[in-house]
Amino acid sequence: MKTLVPVLGDQLSFDLSSLNGQEPADTVILMMEVTDETGYVRHHKQKIAYIFAAMRHHATALREAGWAVDYVALDDPDNAGSFTGEVARAIARHTPDRIAVTEAGEWRVAAMLDSWQTLFGLPVDIRTDTRFVASHRDFDDWAKDRSELTMEWFYRAMRRRTGVLMDRDKPAGDRWNFDKDNRKPAKTDLLMPRPHVFAPDATTREVLALVAKRFADHPGSLDGFDWAVTAADAERQADAFFRHALADFGPYEDAMLTGERHLWHSILSPYLNSGLLDPLALCRRAEAEYRAGRVPLQSAEGYIRQILGWREYMRGIYWREGPTYVERNFLDHTRQLPGWYWTGETDMHCLAEAIGQTLGTAHAHHIQRLMVTGNFALLIGADPAEVHRWYLEVYVDAYEWVELPNTLGMSQFGDGGLVGSKPYISSGAYINRMSDYCRHCRYDVTKRIGDDACPFNALYWDFLARHEDKLGDNPRLRMPYRNWTKQSAQDQVATRAQAEGFLARLDAGGAPY
Repeated sequence: MKTLVPVLGDQLSFDLSSLNGQEPADTVILMMEVTDETGYVRHHKQKIAYIFAAMRHHATALREAGWAVDYVALDDPDNAGSFTGEVARAIARHTPDRIAVTEAGEWRVAAMLDSWQTLFGLPVDIRTDTRFVASHRDFDDWAKDRSELTMEWFYRAMRRRTGVLMDRDKPAGDRWNFDKDNRKPAKTDLLMPRPHVFAPDATTREVLALVAKRFADHPGSLDGFDWAVTAADAERQADAFFRHALADFGPYEDAMLTGERHLWHSILSPYLNSGLLDPLALCRRAEAEYRAGRVPLQSAEGYIRQILGWREYMRGIYWREGPTYVERNFLDHTRQLPGWYWTGETDMHCLAEAIGQTLGTAHAHHIQRLMVTGNFALLIGADPAEVHRWYLEVYVDAYEWVELPNTLGMSQFGDGGLVGSKPYISSGAYINRMSDYCRHCRYDVTKRIGDDACPFNALYWDFLARHEDKLGDNPRLRMPYRNWTKQSAQDQVATRAQAEGFLARLDAGGAPY
């Protein structure tokens, strides 16, 4: 019995469930570069190049392991342009008796897979993606009787289930969460760990040339492309992180510095989300570093929480809430993102840094995304669906299952508090506290009113005032609202006029914003 096994661009793992139990002699693996997947949003050039280069290298590794791989390149003149079209062509070439495939990561692709059995008249075995700790059913079972789907309680359930950072039935160190200890600003005179950079080989250079030609109008630059595109190199990057950066990851995970792309972050999320690295294996390595006394518990726990907590939780929310989740807009925000989100050309230094880095490398760490670009988008009232599309476009690690709940839910509060218990907003004071950005900015972070006042300051208070009817009773916003009511009527009017003037100039596309 011959089996056709389609392997998608985010399934680059030898431990893929669709390969489990298959015999190489009776199996054809189908890998496809298709225009549908490059064009449903305008993906960053480096994102497309990373995925295609990793796919091509993974196909080589599969062949070397004895598998038959039918690989369809984007520039194949007969390329049908879609997963379904390419599966149809592969069926004609190989006449399989059945199809086995690991479940899709996104609703859009899942609908395609669900149609194949009827469309092709072949049995289609859609298998659970065992690279995740929690299956869809596991998450639904955890969520079904809960009035609030708080990530912390899910994270603790995952810790108990896996035994990671557990001392029998208690958390290591008798604490589940060290987040409050991990908010230390960094200084430029600290010795920064440097991740590996990987020079493109011949295969990757071919992909870079293809992307430069075919996707010239997509955002971002291909200059300096240095991502790992093989499992072996991804493991080398992980080794570097665990040896040189994990120990200080915890204290500085929320820090930002001008010109510093990485600080102590792992830069492993692209490899996790495409399948080159195993998430639970990384969690166990982080735990082993703590158990061996090489890293403090707060760093190991902070890193593990990002993977075993947030990553698994976001996937659960995405699949539980359904394909209409993207339409939620609790605050009724409709403003378009400023055009400079696609250029980085703004006088607000924090935004210029975060967006410039994003366009240059297809990456920014989580605080740059949440508290700089996301914070600003939320304060100006940007349409959460448009913000979602921007994040999905520009980040190399952005797949909808993880990006959408993070952006629409956590960052933009579009779901009204399902993911986050309050909007993640701040004035310029937070950015000043956690970074050196404000020292390099033409705006004065200490001012709320005036041409040189930091725009975040007036926008923050104006946001609270605009949404008091929906947010005024939020327990986590009581102090900000109390502080707002203590301000004089004159100050309130001046603050809101400052914000309204800024927004009017922003909408008009005027400099220097």
